[in-house]
Amino acid sequence: MAQVTHGLRAILSHPLIYSAFQRLMGAHQARTRFVSEFIRPNAGCRVLDIGCGPADIVAYLPDVDYWGFDVSSAYIQRAKARFGERGRFYCQELTETDIEKWPPFDIALGLGVLHHLDDESVLHMLRLASKALTSGGRLLTIDPCLEDGQNPIARFLAKNDRGQHVRIRTEYANLAGAVFRSPRVIVRHQRWIPYTHCIMECTK
Repeated sequence: MAQVTHGLRAILSHPLIYSAFQRLMGAHQARTRFVSEFIRPNAGCRVLDIGCGPADIVAYLPDVDYWGFDVSSAYIQRAKARFGERGRFYCQELTETDIEKWPPFDIALGLGVLHHLDDESVLHMLRLASKALTSGGRLLTIDPCLEDGQNPIARFLAKNDRGQHVRIRTEYANLAGAVFRSPRVIVRHQRWIPYTHCIMECTK
């Protein structure tokens, strides 16, 4: 995973600071809209969150069977402390061996993950998600994006993200299309604070 973890950006490795920064960037409104428009979870559905961080998304989900994976022990400890019995939280990388042990998932999430990964790692993550999903299951991703004519502040923020692989829309789409048939790819421009997201919905 390629990301900048020194200087001012190092403090975002602390889960409380990371969550506070996300709220400042308008994450509450963005997550509310993202869940209702894209994730569309039903109570009881099985949700796999790859690279879940502190699992802030759980606060926006109904009573689902949530499984979160992240390699940061600080993030996972924060998720367990905040959400307790609302999910299962694992401090480890997700593997094919893990997936083969479990029933399939209805929804897989990769929220703010792809721009931390090089192309080979993205393809590996997408294949894991596809393997974990039931037929008709969906993978949802959201990442910062570079776009011609985007707000200069949004472009600055994307170029200075901790993740070192912020891409343009077609690059994200081509990676998803190598694993999933006809991924839905949407670019959204947030006004407050200016930010550009690439959202993908990939159906197995």
